[in-house]
Amino acid sequence: MSHPTTRILTMLELLQANQRMGGAELARRLEVDERTVRRYAARLEDLGVPVVAERGRHGGYRLMPGYKLPPLMLTDDEATAVVLGLLAGRRLGLPARATESALAKVRRVLPAALAGRVQALEETLGFTLAARDGTAPATAALLTLAEAARARRRVRIGYRSWRESTSERDLDPYGLVFHSGRWYVTGHDHASGQVRTFRVDRVRSAELGRDTYRMPEDIDPVQHVTRSLAAVPYTHEVEVWVEATLAQARRALPASAATLRESEGGVLVTARADSLRGMAQMLAGLGRPFTVHRPDELREAVRDLADSLRASADR
Repeated sequence: MSHPTTRILTMLELLQANQRMGGAELARRLEVDERTVRRYAARLEDLGVPVVAERGRHGGYRLMPGYKLPPLMLTDDEATAVVLGLLAGRRLGLPARATESALAKVRRVLPAALAGRVQALEETLGFTLAARDGTAPATAALLTLAEAARARRRVRIGYRSWRESTSERDLDPYGLVFHSGRWYVTGHDHASGQVRTFRVDRVRSAELGRDTYRMPEDIDPVQHVTRSLAAVPYTHEVEVWVEATLAQARRALPASAATLRESEGGVLVTARADSLRGMAQMLAGLGRPFTVHRPDELREAVRDLADSLRASADR
């Protein structure tokens, strides 16, 4: 506690929590002398906080009876930003219990007029993004991984795979990535000797170690996560040539959906898909001419989609 402002705010918190505190006790708690405590009390009075100083052998400090801190002072824009962030957080995979409690605390301290308007926002706001139930990571694990990535320290994690098997492994975390409603951590996995991507909501425990590491200069955590997800095996291997520039294709196709490569005046799109109809719909949504290389079943899915659209147009 080195900054004077921090000590002054701490003194205010102590006086709110206690009816009365002696100068010597405040000095001990704040790690200063009693003369400095008197200066802090004067500073609080300058800020409009009524601190009563009682002199004498058993003197001390207390707040004026009936004094309470004013409500949290937020402008309309600030209150809206806070509430929107918390409401969106529930949809984006943030811990539901934490966001609910944070919302409750914000509601309690808002001035009445502003609280009513914020409540109206909550009651009338709708989302097109589906809620990600069950994908919120444990806060302790998330914060430990973030600390380890920033300090370049190895971390020991307990992990549960999609097959429900559990393992303990040492990880050099390169970074955290939030993608499509889920949290991921990417880094060097000492168990496999490879750079791997793990879902943070499946991390059962995370313990910060003492060993440090150097992050490779050519590693981009965001790109690694999206490429890893794009390489997850699916039912169908798809290859399509699209008449577009690489920049146009990247704007239309997320990196997690396909791998893009310039080829013969266009872009070669390779992807994996469970649903060929869904792939046909995605290709149609590009609004660009394309040629299906494989599989042949994708051609049939495109024809079926065209017939369905034609029938709707003729109806």
